[in-house]
Amino acid sequence: MDYPELAGPLKGRGAVTNRSGRFEPESRETVDDGWELDDADLPPLRTTVTFERPKTIITRNTSPDIPFDRSINPYRGCEHGCVYCYARPSHAYLGLSPGLDFESRLFAKPEAAKFLEQELSKPGYKPQVINIGANTDPYQPIERRHKITRQVLEVLSRFNHPVSVITKSDLICRDIDILAPMAERGLAGVGVSVTTLDAKLARALEPRAPRPDKRLAAIRKLSEAGIPVAVMAAPMIPVLNDAELERILEAAAEAGAVGAGYILLRLPLELKELFTEWLRTHVPDMADHVLNQVRETRGGGLYDAEFKTRMKGTGQRAELLAQRFDLACKRLNLNNQRPQEFGMDRPQSSVPPPEPRPGDQLRLF
Repeated sequence: MDYPELAGPLKGRGAVTNRSGRFEPESRETVDDGWELDDADLPPLRTTVTFERPKTIITRNTSPDIPFDRSINPYRGCEHGCVYCYARPSHAYLGLSPGLDFESRLFAKPEAAKFLEQELSKPGYKPQVINIGANTDPYQPIERRHKITRQVLEVLSRFNHPVSVITKSDLICRDIDILAPMAERGLAGVGVSVTTLDAKLARALEPRAPRPDKRLAAIRKLSEAGIPVAVMAAPMIPVLNDAELERILEAAAEAGAVGAGYILLRLPLELKELFTEWLRTHVPDMADHVLNQVRETRGGGLYDAEFKTRMKGTGQRAELLAQRFDLACKRLNLNNQRPQEFGMDRPQSSVPPPEPRPGDQLRLF
């Protein structure tokens, strides 16, 4: 069943519509012809998972905005359904909608661990921190069944390879048995995203992600297991949740977080329309005010893709947010660990070699 431009939110979904991606030759637009469609007449929007086998599993980047140059995404699309997700436009490359398709038509890489082992075993490979979850959440609901992220972590652990993980799911606690020993060897760090402490707002923004209290509980469990954790207060949305910044950092620090970061709302490509639709559906009285404040942080538009400013924005409101963040981190003793202690930017020379496996040929270096 197609849901081209369904008006009003579907239960458990973030996007309001399934508007066409930017590469589609034809687009569809809702026109009210006087005949009302009862949503109850539509079948439920079900999640499908398609297996794919890419030629390589490690994605490399040269962005000056992020502290790693390589990443792994076990899944494409994300069932959490976060309406603000900057990865949504990537679904257009598949001929699918960045709207409802992104959160319901998912792609999994079941052979990710095998391909990773092959890449790490290549002569001349130089280890640097691999991030898991830079694009889509590696612990979204389908990970509970497919366990691809866990398999990837097992390979990285065996190779003594440094890793950082970003997630908003408490499912990561399932893999403490892998992450804790890696952290003890200085090889692992975790970032847990907390967008808001308001459960009602979180349910609207991130309909299938764990509640804020569960994420804070995950920070506590990971920290108690000896795994360094940073809280990611992201995205900060002007008017909607940016007033919560200090409270989020305080709650995370109390739970054991040792680091923190934040990102200003990013609205690339189709995300501008998707987020605007969400605002006009869920908070219509605030929609124009939110959008105007976003423009103030983006040089008059809804997005600025320039390196070094796309993550934090510009203008007075963005500068004030940065100052508030710095002051809160100083007060809460966050971000005082060196990158190496947090499992980030680990020097290549300090990474021990992997343990030999049966059949491996010993090499002299």
